Amino acid sequence: MMVDALGQFFVNPLPLSGFIKAVLILPLCLSISIVYKATRMDDLSRLRPAVAGLCLTIVVGMYAVGLGLWLMFQLFS
Repeated sequence: MMVDALGQFFVNPLPLSGFIKAVLILPLCLSISIVYKATRMDDLSRLRPAVAGLCLTIVVGMYAVGLGLWLMFQLFS
């Protein structure tokens, strides 16, 4: 029964507004940054600033790519 309930999210997804979609990128980028930096760093005492920098870089980069694609779409359509 639990599988049927979880499967319903794929058949009938939850409606999310544009703002919520934009905010949900933050925990995704944070988790990717933590895992990546934790596996790459030798000295974990400097993990927090490294994770913050990488997370900020990923978020800004993804928003910049999204903005660029949106501008191209507006220009060519």
